[in-house]
Amino acid sequence: MDRKRKRVVIVGGGFAGLNAARRLGSQRAVDVVLVDRSNHHLFQPLLYQVAMGGLSPAEIARPIRSVLSGHTNIRVLQGHVTSIDLAERRVHGDFGALDYDYLLVATGAQHAYFGNEHWEPHAPGLKTLEQATEIRRRVLTAYELAERTDDPDVRRRQLTFVVVGGGPTGVELAGAIGEMSRFTLARDFRNVDPSLARVMLIEAGPRILPSFREDLARRAMRDLESLGVQVWTGGRVTHVDERGVDVGDERIEACTVLWAAGVRASKLGAELSAKRDPQGRVPVGPDLSIAGYPEVFVLGDLAHVADEEGKTLPGIAPVALQQGRYVAQLILAELADSPRRPFSYLDKGQMATVGRSRALMQMGRFQLAGFGAWVAWLLIHIYYLSGFRNRLFVLMQWAHAYLTFSRGARLIVEKRWRSYPTAEAATPGPDRGPVSTSADGARVGEHVPDARTPDRHGASDQARGTTRPVTGPP
Repeated sequence: MDRKRKRVVIVGGGFAGLNAARRLGSQRAVDVVLVDRSNHHLFQPLLYQVAMGGLSPAEIARPIRSVLSGHTNIRVLQGHVTSIDLAERRVHGDFGALDYDYLLVATGAQHAYFGNEHWEPHAPGLKTLEQATEIRRRVLTAYELAERTDDPDVRRRQLTFVVVGGGPTGVELAGAIGEMSRFTLARDFRNVDPSLARVMLIEAGPRILPSFREDLARRAMRDLESLGVQVWTGGRVTHVDERGVDVGDERIEACTVLWAAGVRASKLGAELSAKRDPQGRVPVGPDLSIAGYPEVFVLGDLAHVADEEGKTLPGIAPVALQQGRYVAQLILAELADSPRRPFSYLDKGQMATVGRSRALMQMGRFQLAGFGAWVAWLLIHIYYLSGFRNRLFVLMQWAHAYLTFSRGARLIVEKRWRSYPTAEAATPGPDRGPVSTSADGARVGEHVPDARTPDRHGASDQARGTTRPVTGPP
């Protein structure tokens, strides 16, 4: 890259980072380096569809290199940023060090357990593809285990699903499980009736979907109940283990618990500011830069941004998308000696789907529920998917699912891949004797990260949602 041009380093390939890179692509004034720990851009609004077997991972994700391959001024690195030196304008990571003239940090957020992170092995959240496929494995395995047992108590526990958190993600997960139980799986089992599955949605607040109007939230509750979902409001989860959850003084025996109750911003925010809000977000100015460093911008779920009315902007895809485009345009304008203009968010409303032909849409004073909102939800999500192939495949999958109630991605995929995990290697290395292996397939003497031990990328298996199951079907 030509260092006579300004270097823009973007950390994070989500909606904010990717859209900023696209806008800066093929611009002669800048060279761009985009760093992400994954090699793909993920369309998170449809992640729950992967978790419920409606879509395959490749249908909602696309390699970042593929998206940006047409821009010769953009370099993509897969790696983990470990620290940021604001004074020296330098980013450090497992890839080395990168100097920058402008820095965009958009590393997003992860689910939060409010100080009870030890619950995660028993109640996975939904932020990554790894977590989505793990949730899919747990849900589908529960039905398989229920099919092969004759013990009614075991079967009842296997067919009890608890979703914690009554926001859009929790509502979509609970609705999808209820719909799958009653329609998709009903004809596939012989010893168990999946339609008898018990699905519970637990919300600590007075109602579900608190960001929606109250009449829309009531409509969503009725739609969930029609799918067999029990909605429990005003119930705070006090304990989670491998056998279920405690809600106050009441115990719910369940093999599958899913967490959708809260989020916290990426820990990289601590490198940018000592002052952060309770969710870990970094306060930014009107131009999305941090105090004292006008060349450093924080975007998306990591940024604490207030609108014209003083309300904090929500951590949703449209906000991140608009922020990414705004900062890219600001940089190009500044290089052309134009003054900075403050960021202004255009609120396009919010949506949530409850199941087949059921959705909610709220945009300003306009609101819609039912089949019309569901069609609008389909079209909007198809439009924003990355890549024509993904749009076509998802449209075909949804059309087939609508007509047949089927879900084509109901695959149970284990993380373990070795056929001979306990076998000893027969050929010695060049400078050492024969290599033996431990029970889990690692070489003896080789470090095997614990589920809670940070790996070389700075994240634990547990944080990535890839821990081995410690419960069953977990």
